[in-house]
Amino acid sequence: MEDTIQAMRDALDAAEAAREAVLLRHMARGVQIDSRTVCIDETVQIAPGAKILPGTILRGHTVIGPDCVIGPNSLIEDSEIGADTTVNASQIYSSQIGPHNAIGPFTHVRAGTVTDYGVHLGAYVETKNSNLARGNTVSHLTYIGDSDVGKYCNFGCGTVTCNYDGQSKFRTTIGDYCFIGCNTNLVAPVSVGDGAYTAAGSTITQDVPAGALGIARGRQSNLEGWAEPKMEAYIAKKQDLEAQQRAEEQSSET
Repeated sequence: MEDTIQAMRDALDAAEAAREAVLLRHMARGVQIDSRTVCIDETVQIAPGAKILPGTILRGHTVIGPDCVIGPNSLIEDSEIGADTTVNASQIYSSQIGPHNAIGPFTHVRAGTVTDYGVHLGAYVETKNSNLARGNTVSHLTYIGDSDVGKYCNFGCGTVTCNYDGQSKFRTTIGDYCFIGCNTNLVAPVSVGDGAYTAAGSTITQDVPAGALGIARGRQSNLEGWAEPKMEAYIAKKQDLEAQQRAEEQSSET
């Protein structure tokens, strides 16, 4: 048993030594690495001036451009990252990320994603098999799959491209300078023309012409007094809880 444990320790030591040798080789070429928690495959290329932060894993045929900041806690596999791009606490697979992009935190870039200059993919954004042109902003909680997006579009929170009907995948096409409102569902195949808007909360199933506002949601109606009987017990319960809490606060002060 002791021989087996020692053999495992020796294997770990050898793996650590090999991993550290790769880090030192990149550091000698001008890459900034200040933590042994970084893991880089032998096949990875990193330009001088890039900074690799703790917890980052670079795999396969990944290429990191100059002056990038990768990490902390990022995983990039078989992807190209353009110059001056940041990838913060995110995962990227088999994709091409353009220069001056800001990726993350908590972004999932799946295979086939291609971004141009100055794209921002923010918190809890997922992309797949999509082309995003220059200057797109996708700040949070959005899925863009099987899509072609023109330049300088803004995606509101909760946008979803509905690209799969259970049998086939379909593409969404969005023109330049579009504003996609929060909680928009784009049911592919569908297109949004240049400079068009979609209203928040819309499910878009037909093409939106250039310069138009696409609205696809039910008309609001208010039923006066409907909530009052349902809320009486809830409000009373919360008032009793608040009174109890305030009494406890006063007791602790004295």
